[in-house]
Amino acid sequence: MSILKTVILENREELGKTAAIAAATCIQQLLQTKDYINLIFAAAPSQNEFLSNLLKLSINWERINAFHMDEYVGLSEDAPQGFGNFLRRNIFDQVHFKSVHFINGQAVSAQEECARYTKLLQKFPPDIVLMGIGENTHIAFNDPHVADFQDKEIVKVVDLDSACRQQQVNDGCFSSLVEVPLYAITLTVPILVSAPHIFCMVPGEKKSEAVLHTLKSEISEKYPSTILRTHPNVNLFLDKDSAKLL
Repeated sequence: MSILKTVILENREELGKTAAIAAATCIQQLLQTKDYINLIFAAAPSQNEFLSNLLKLSINWERINAFHMDEYVGLSEDAPQGFGNFLRRNIFDQVHFKSVHFINGQAVSAQEECARYTKLLQKFPPDIVLMGIGENTHIAFNDPHVADFQDKEIVKVVDLDSACRQQQVNDGCFSSLVEVPLYAITLTVPILVSAPHIFCMVPGEKKSEAVLHTLKSEISEKYPSTILRTHPNVNLFLDKDSAKLL
């Protein structure tokens, strides 16, 4: 079991800046030995400061294949809450990637979409995962009741628990719980932790309990983010608000 490399910053902006520099340094180092690398992005307000700072740094985006870790099922294609749309606004449309691979939450068959995205990830295995942790300790949409540390699937359809759906309201993405979709497509725990490098950005007081569980609770699917303590190379970035219970 590894000790999570944890950095506590003064505020969200400092967290975003420090994490962006660390991630960019890792990207630059990998590109010295590889023709291209594969990045998986998280889409959430918790990532705003990180993404905006990442765009300010010198990165050869044209040698990066981009993926994202989850998507709602059944939202309209242009819904601003869609995670692909969030990442378009915040990074994918801002720079020129080698390729960007979106999960299609409007696919006629969600299972077929899982199979399609699985093949892409097998072809382009992740080098770096850029992620957060949910209020219920989920990583991607692996909520406690569906998280499986030994998952045989790489991408799967899941139902979202009430704490996860409430977080989307708390984050201001939806105005009420009834608007939040019940299902999503998510990358599973094993593919996320298969990346050699993980950068995890977790700002805000609402995440303080999840941070406490991540670092102190038993490693189990009850707290999905505890799996990060088994990974040899995770950088966890907190601000004073998210770290207040430590």
